[in-house]
Amino acid sequence: SIACSGACLTVVDKGADWFAVDISKETLDHTTLGAWSVGSRINLERSLRIGDELGGHMVSGHVDGVATVLSLIDEGDSRRLTIRVPGRISRFIASKGSVALDGISLTVNEVEADVFGVNIIPHTWEETTLADVGPGSRLNVEIDMLARYVARLTEQVEATRDGDA
Repeated sequence: SIACSGACLTVVDKGADWFAVDISKETLDHTTLGAWSVGSRINLERSLRIGDELGGHMVSGHVDGVATVLSLIDEGDSRRLTIRVPGRISRFIASKGSVALDGISLTVNEVEADVFGVNIIPHTWEETTLADVGPGSRLNVEIDMLARYVARLTEQVEATRDGDA
């Protein structure tokens, strides 16, 4: 497996300087992959192996939706991105929590409804495709895995209390 701008894909063939993947309709419907063309810059990250050091939060490559960049502002050496996510996943974004944008693990600064902000440090700006984005850009977004499971457990507890289980 290899994460391509945050979407975990299975390599089905490879050469010295290329690889091929199969992409399902589900992936095309819920990511930015369908908008890519020859020459598109993407972030690539290999899967972790047992024993690898973790840096950042756990990112699975299971994209939850597509976010839109609202603004990009220089703040000293860093850049602040303001992002809008689809309403159905906005409840999973928390201030000082984690989110992955195009597979890049980031810390959320603030959240208001379906809009949140992140700061991008110079190293991340230079080593990823974030330097290519601006207002209107679309990014694959993956919510924090822990938030996903906490929400699911909370829903089940509430359903049990309401007598739905």
